[in-house]
Amino acid sequence: MMLTFKLLGPLEILNGAHHCTPTAPRTLRTLALLVVRIHYVVPLSTIIEELWGDQPPRTASTTAQTYIYQLRRIVDEQRLPVSGKELLRTRAPGYVLHCPEERTDLLHFRRLTTRAQQLLAERRAEEASVLLRQALDLWRGAPLANVSVGPVLEGYLASLEEQRMWALNLRIEADLQLGRVHQLIEELRVLVVEFPYNEWYHSLLIFSLARVGRRRDALQAYERTRCVLSEELGLSPSAELRRILQDAVLRDEDARPPRPMPSSIEPLSV
Repeated sequence: MMLTFKLLGPLEILNGAHHCTPTAPRTLRTLALLVVRIHYVVPLSTIIEELWGDQPPRTASTTAQTYIYQLRRIVDEQRLPVSGKELLRTRAPGYVLHCPEERTDLLHFRRLTTRAQQLLAERRAEEASVLLRQALDLWRGAPLANVSVGPVLEGYLASLEEQRMWALNLRIEADLQLGRVHQLIEELRVLVVEFPYNEWYHSLLIFSLARVGRRRDALQAYERTRCVLSEELGLSPSAELRRILQDAVLRDEDARPPRPMPSSIEPLSV
């Protein structure tokens, strides 16, 4: 049996079906730093900054090392083939957590999304769509949902959300290549509410509505977008959004779908 580390939702350590996640808040935050930087050294100074900000106590180093000891003890209590010191190693200037890729949802998510992007570039959209759905299914909610994060983890949370959006956008691109516009409409209606300033989502919704013959709904969607951009941002619709309106809605032509998100987007390193 091996431990599994999950952070795409509440932070958890699992030994099979057995939960062995620490409950002490600062021990949990220390674990979060190590898992989000898995296979990379986390300096002791970074742990101290996360736990106490810019006002650490004089005993900060000793106390932080106590949290590392507690995490190692959790591993040893599971009576696994690997010891706590082997799994969580001391590496100057701090500590590094080692775990097989399949035992961490973050690394598994990254592998799936990276492979899917390659498939999408090869026009193998069906295979890419399957992998991206598997990747997004790994998310059980907001990352580190049970951790009271400090200044360091706040930045990593933003990065994790960017990675989720990257995978979601790739999956939408795959579905567009497969002509699944009917299935996209409901999802896009939610996305334009959740991300009202994301013009790509608005363009996709307008295009999809027009493609299935709902031109009036497409015009209403365009008008709502124009109002949001104008009243809240002081901007006009982009040339791409106006093209979608002209070709797909007003002229009722076989318009090209909105340009995909930039293919150079890569998952952010954490």
